[in-house]
Amino acid sequence: MKKNNIPLSPDAPLFHADHRRPRTRREFISQGFMMGTGAVIGTSLFSMIAPDSALAALADDLELAKDACNISEGAGKIPFICFDLAGGANISGSNVLVGKQGGQLDLLNTSGYGRQGLPGDMIPGLPDAINNSTDSIDRSLGLAFHSDSAFLRGINQSITPETAASTNGAVIPARSDNDTGNNPHNPMYGIGVAGANGSLLPLIGSRSSESGGNSMAPSKMIEMAAGLDSPVLRPTKVDRPSDATGLVDTGQLTALLGGDAVSVMETITRLSETKAGKILTDANDPLDANANNVRRIIKCGYLKSAVIADDFKDGPTVLNPEEDANIVGDAGIFTQAEWDSDGEFRKTGSVMKLVIDGRAGAGTITMGGYDYHTGDRSTGEIRDERAGRCMGACLEYARRKNKPLMMYVFSDGSVASNGAIDSSTAGRNKGVWTGDNSSTGAAFFLVYNPTGKAVLKGNNEDEQLARQQIGYMDSNGAVQTGSSPAANNPNLLAQTVVLNYMALHGENEQNRFFDVFGSDLGSRDTQEGLVAFNGIVDVTIPT
Repeated sequence: MKKNNIPLSPDAPLFHADHRRPRTRREFISQGFMMGTGAVIGTSLFSMIAPDSALAALADDLELAKDACNISEGAGKIPFICFDLAGGANISGSNVLVGKQGGQLDLLNTSGYGRQGLPGDMIPGLPDAINNSTDSIDRSLGLAFHSDSAFLRGINQSITPETAASTNGAVIPARSDNDTGNNPHNPMYGIGVAGANGSLLPLIGSRSSESGGNSMAPSKMIEMAAGLDSPVLRPTKVDRPSDATGLVDTGQLTALLGGDAVSVMETITRLSETKAGKILTDANDPLDANANNVRRIIKCGYLKSAVIADDFKDGPTVLNPEEDANIVGDAGIFTQAEWDSDGEFRKTGSVMKLVIDGRAGAGTITMGGYDYHTGDRSTGEIRDERAGRCMGACLEYARRKNKPLMMYVFSDGSVASNGAIDSSTAGRNKGVWTGDNSSTGAAFFLVYNPTGKAVLKGNNEDEQLARQQIGYMDSNGAVQTGSSPAANNPNLLAQTVVLNYMALHGENEQNRFFDVFGSDLGSRDTQEGLVAFNGIVDVTIPT
């Protein structure tokens, strides 16, 4: 029996005898010496001044020009948020169940669950009296979690039963290297290529890095994004309410012109387009792409200025999560005391509001300190529960705003247990995390659909259960690297997530993925086998 340890604060840095002293920014974040700050994937200066959909004051001719300028709330796409748990968090087994070839409920052996931190008396299939489960399996979110999952405890603190009833998910067993910044996990550039966009920015995330998070973005996705006409996908930092409100500044425009500001900017838009047409003599020649592109950029830049003057004439408080009673306060997801005391909650609230409100198309929230093989279990349990609280906040806010959401959770590497037990209160009599182990790795995503739980593909329950797990492990709890393209390649894991995002939009989106991204995931038929859900065809994104 392991002696009781005093659990570390969820913000305390992690010291490992078997790790060198942290030197890189990524190492400082994964071991908790730095916070996983926020980043907004932004565009050029013109894209920083953009609207939401409340454009009633805009003239009819310019209202019709919005689509051509890609000015919209959410671009008609499902909002996307991913959690980058820096350092190698546990996902499989103790949090989300991962099974053999038959799916999550094709259970592993006792040894396999032991590696994943579950002692013999807590494995799936046995009762869990503490959580009132007959089999230690919880499917309230559609995706099967262990009934004592710390992620699940945190999620349930943030959501209502109505939110759970409209949520479903899938898990992807997948290896990635431990303790390295070279894992190209982050799929957001691909989400942007798939069409996600917001009225202010295309994407938002958790760090001011090339990917917007701790892990890298696949180079192919970055290259594809660079080839887009618009938007340019590049991080801009947002990790607190003041960063969110700072995205918008009308300066003296509305102060000087008052209610005439929009009309003035509309006139400038028309004059600038006319002037550009005269200067760029070949602007109407379809073969002169450069002239046409310059003309479009000029027009759209001034049009966005007109829209922002109208949309934010009363200031940028509409972007402030602290002013949103759905997020903070007596009826909010977070109490005022929680909000004031925890920077992770403030960061999550800032990012999720921008994304789910349609101001940004997608975002990453990096949370640091998940390299928690500290010789106890309590440290990891506390941090996982807080991460779950943030995940649940995103799902609950989506319900309150009547918006769909795809939420993806990943980590660079994973951990394993040697079977020693942490009997402290916070340790919950589970296996201590004793070292890195990439073979136990996994990622998962949850889908909230305001019109009802997303439906798994498959003609019967067995087929659907198999679809809910993309790839599989062996009975000893190790990822089978040939079980899916994603199982041993973070590049292809990121592509698999984008594939599923596109498929959620219906209209044969998985074939469009093949047309856009090619055959890295195999043939069209192979790609179809990697899709978990039918399209959410009856979802419309409110404006």
